[in-house]
Amino acid sequence: MAVITFTSDYGLVDHRVAAVKGKILSLNEEAKIVDISHEIQPYNLLQTAYVVRNSYSFYPKGTVHIISVDSFYTKDRRCILYNANEHYFLAADNGLLSLIFFDIKPEAVYEITFNNRFDDEVTFTSTDIFAPVAVHLHNGGLPEVIGRKYKTPKQLSFPRPVYNESEKMIMGEIMYIDNFGNVVSNISKNFFEKNSADFESFLVKFRNLALSKIYNRYTEFIHDWSKEHEYHGKSAAIFNSEGLLELTIYKGNSQNGAKTLFGLQVGEHIYVEFS
Repeated sequence: MAVITFTSDYGLVDHRVAAVKGKILSLNEEAKIVDISHEIQPYNLLQTAYVVRNSYSFYPKGTVHIISVDSFYTKDRRCILYNANEHYFLAADNGLLSLIFFDIKPEAVYEITFNNRFDDEVTFTSTDIFAPVAVHLHNGGLPEVIGRKYKTPKQLSFPRPVYNESEKMIMGEIMYIDNFGNVVSNISKNFFEKNSADFESFLVKFRNLALSKIYNRYTEFIHDWSKEHEYHGKSAAIFNSEGLLELTIYKGNSQNGAKTLFGLQVGEHIYVEFS
């Protein structure tokens, strides 16, 4: 059975998340609402794209995803609906959905128009627009009822790694830092393997540090589990569950993870040099 997921940059202290859920339930008491995250940094579209992109596909086909990030209401900005990969996605037309689906063409995109004649009454996008549209779709309603096909949604460029042939180097950047302080790059395993086939060795370089091996899971470098505690704090490069190159500190956290110990931030460069 399809559900309604909810992602926002609202946090959990204020009333906003509760208000949106209340509006949904007032329209359909049987609706099942699942929180993806409400701890998105304010207006952070890249962080939102990473979180939603790597979670939505685990939900049933037909699920409706409300994404209330940088979604404040203005008559000059549309609210849109993506029908992609047999899921529905509701967001402001701020380029977010193009980041989530940078490599997937949506089946259809709609401009939400059902509320146009009530513009003066819209004060909160998520309760006044997203909630009723989500319930309509959740109940089996057609997207054509609430909107019209839209051909020019805002597009943003997803950061892509590049391979410099003359330098024999992949150049990427940090795109996400998780709750454990792990630093995630935009260098995929497929891109790495495509460009590393002709070389015997490599170095993953960042700041003034380097690692010479990439593991396929967090615990792969532990060879003696009776001495597991001795590996606490060990640094490593891995390909994470999303297939992206990640820097990690074993058993690290937001205070002593890779972000802190390596001093890295989103947007900084990371390199893979081949030899």
